[in-house]
Amino acid sequence: MDRLHEVMALLQRQARPAELAGMARFGINPQGRLGLSVPVMRRIAKTLGREHALALALWDTGIPDARIVAGMVAEPRRLTSRQMDVWARGFNSWDVCDQVCLNAFSASPLAWDKVQDWAARSEEFVRRAAFALIAALVVHDKQAGDARFVQALSLIEAAAADERNFVKKAVNWALRCIGKRNPALNVAAIACAQRILQQETRAARWIAADALRELGSAAVQQRLRKQAGLAGAL
Repeated sequence: MDRLHEVMALLQRQARPAELAGMARFGINPQGRLGLSVPVMRRIAKTLGREHALALALWDTGIPDARIVAGMVAEPRRLTSRQMDVWARGFNSWDVCDQVCLNAFSASPLAWDKVQDWAARSEEFVRRAAFALIAALVVHDKQAGDARFVQALSLIEAAAADERNFVKKAVNWALRCIGKRNPALNVAAIACAQRILQQETRAARWIAADALRELGSAAVQQRLRKQAGLAGAL
């Protein structure tokens, strides 16, 4: 595929192998990676535009940088359920997981179904994808009602005992994001965190304590009060 070869040559020209050791210190899997930064990948993806066939071909290279760009150029509405499952099972680094969830999966009509499916899966990065996707939907799904996110809190509560680092961090991320969406969800997320705290596992204590610290902070509460005031003035 000439188009794939052209794009891979573009990616390889931006390779930074000297950065791989530093990436590994942040928990990024360096295996098979070119070492591109996210801003560079975004700039490249912007020049390419949305091109679904190219996204699938980039994913099939197995190169993490190319897979992140695949998420940026994929056409979310053309992603099938099977393709999303295949991509989720192919995640082997938190940054690939999170970038694909943010840039592709969150705009798919299947996103909420996948949250439900993947939250119950045993594979570490598939389960992480469920909660990274919740965090992305908080930002990107402007039409979703509070009930969607309240339901997601039950998934967060159920996964809070998972001690695996990349799962518990995504569970915490999703909880904090929900709690910052609006005042009502802040109350619901704080109540959820308080219930999680009662689970008395190490992961649950960390998830809950960190979320409670942020969600109850003066900065978050002030922003939510201002948001409520602006909404009331409309």
